[in-house]
Amino acid sequence: MEPTRLPVPDTPAPARVLVIDDSEESREFLAEYILAPNGYEPILARDGAEGLRKALTDAPDVILLDLEMPRMNGIEVLEALRQRQIEIPVILMTGHGSEEAAVEVFRLGVRDYVIKPFKLEEMLTAIKRALVEARLRQERDELLNRLMQANQQLERRLQELNTLYGIGKSVTALLDQEKLLTRIVDAAVFITGADEGTLMLADPVTGKLIHQAVRRKAEEIQLIPAKLEKMAIQVIETRRPAATQATLYVPLLLGGRTLGALGVNNVKTSRPFTSHDRRLLQMLADYAAIALENARLFRELEAQKEEEKAQIRRLFERYVAPAVVERIMANPDEVSLGGVRQTVTILFADIREFTTISHRLPPEVLVDVLNRHISVVAKAILREEGTLDKFMGDAVMAFFNAPLPQPDHALRAVRAAVALQKALNALHQRLPEPYRLQFGVGLSTGEAVVGHIGTLQQMNYTVIGDCVNLAQRLQAKAKGGQVFLCQRTYAAVRDHVRVQPMGPMPIKGYSQPEPVFQLLGLK
Repeated sequence: MEPTRLPVPDTPAPARVLVIDDSEESREFLAEYILAPNGYEPILARDGAEGLRKALTDAPDVILLDLEMPRMNGIEVLEALRQRQIEIPVILMTGHGSEEAAVEVFRLGVRDYVIKPFKLEEMLTAIKRALVEARLRQERDELLNRLMQANQQLERRLQELNTLYGIGKSVTALLDQEKLLTRIVDAAVFITGADEGTLMLADPVTGKLIHQAVRRKAEEIQLIPAKLEKMAIQVIETRRPAATQATLYVPLLLGGRTLGALGVNNVKTSRPFTSHDRRLLQMLADYAAIALENARLFRELEAQKEEEKAQIRRLFERYVAPAVVERIMANPDEVSLGGVRQTVTILFADIREFTTISHRLPPEVLVDVLNRHISVVAKAILREEGTLDKFMGDAVMAFFNAPLPQPDHALRAVRAAVALQKALNALHQRLPEPYRLQFGVGLSTGEAVVGHIGTLQQMNYTVIGDCVNLAQRLQAKAKGGQVFLCQRTYAAVRDHVRVQPMGPMPIKGYSQPEPVFQLLGLK
């Protein structure tokens, strides 16, 4: 006698992560220490050409892509994927100092990026976020596809429902379920000439009746008499029509589901219903089932839209002031792909000697200390309604005068710089000496392109321009506690600040020295 074999339950396949990196050390580290231990299936490619081939043949769920590689670099891989309309979430792996390149590749569809050397939690968070976004897009597409299929089914039935066309058109225009129930019952009474009509919907989980209504001629909706419930429940359970001499019930069927039962009753005349009445009522029930499903899908889409709006709100609130969020949510059409050229003030703040400090403190302590300092900096920027562009490990970038106009944007940036240094000093009073991190700050005012960079599915609101580079160069020259202003920023706020001219300074990437001013305080 052969042993009984129990069925093995299906388990979801692990997410497949394609690592495209010419560094064998990076590939092996990601595969052995990050991906495999956390339940991901690694697929490794040693250059861009091999990575593109595996992206096309191995169907990865996420791609981790290095930027600089032989044979085919990261940008060429992205362009090739885009040309083939391959929509796989891509996370760019980049080193310090290449953030500008990272911003550029967002235009080609990159979802996120992580800074080398990798941090376990940062990498896992980026992967999980990419998978969640991909799953949400897939679920949204499936939901829309189901709605389209239901509408296609409705269109096919229109040819069969000539008698019900006028009624059915008004029914399907309704998306409010209570009004829809009333209209369906009215239509049932009208097309069959019955004394009354009834409609019951079943709970899809418990099977219990969750909606019930009755319409009598020249009367308002009332509760269904108890004597009719038994027949309606029978129709729902058997998925077949049921009738007596003066009562007729038909099921509301949609695919393999029974949504409820629609019935008519001649309680006054006792007139029997004909086979033609039955066909008409069943056609109306089919129409009603589709209309009810449309209403349900509409509610789901509305709920999904509200959740997406809530997600957008939560995301924006991390980067911009609440007042700005309210204005953006009130005018969502302002959020579109692309950018505009305008004058902005950039604020760069970076921790001094962070590498030395990171070697001295345990990782968990370092992260806590870093987060406390970054939080102070971010709050000072948001209080002046600045926009937090990005956090780059131990640095913060923000800009002013976007997304909403700020005529005093340079002064706001200066006030934020003063406030963050004061707030840091206050924080340091509560921290031991080894935990006190010092920030150098650079401010630059100039023209830049501001807007949403990326794809229609994934975009980042950011700023690109020479003034961004200048602000970053100025903060690199500032010591801990110092704030350096460029000539144009100083000119915009000179009546409001105290400064010490530092003279022309050589700036990397600039052919001539630039005038620099150290901010001492506000007047």
